Amino acid sequence: MIEYLAVFTITLFAVISPGPDFAMVTRNSLMLSRRAGILTAVGIGGGILVHMSYTLIGIGLIIQQSLWLFNIIKLIGAAYLIWLGVKMLRTKPTRTQSDTGIASVSDGVALRTGFLTNVLNPKTTIFIVSLFMQVVSPQTPLAVQIGYGIFISVAHISWFC
Repeated sequence: MIEYLAVFTITLFAVISPGPDFAMVTRNSLMLSRRAGILTAVGIGGGILVHMSYTLIGIGLIIQQSLWLFNIIKLIGAAYLIWLGVKMLRTKPTRTQSDTGIASVSDGVALRTGFLTNVLNPKTTIFIVSLFMQVVSPQTPLAVQIGYGIFISVAHISWFC
């Protein structure tokens, strides 16, 4: 239960903090259409599932091979999450200039844009690996870990929609 609450709380803070995903969904929603924004959000959810998949596979292998290495990576992940939180608290809002003259895009392009925005974002990789290293214990069943991954993806999609 504590793992679930931790995943829920950290995911909530991650979802509401602006980043490239938020910017892309907002841009597509405002400049193109609501549908383009929703499809971009679905693409982002798909990108998160990719991150979750290789994270779960990698963490499982690390735990099997070396509990010592697992603990070292866990400490590095904790340091990253603390640094990210401090940085977020110290950042000042910035204003961006809006683009003009954007043409409409197909559903596939909007979906692909969201997917690539998330999959190619190295901060998402580090965030998800750090989250799982801190929250998920070696005793957590794989089905529960997969459930966490689906929850994180759905939370991102629903927040943007």
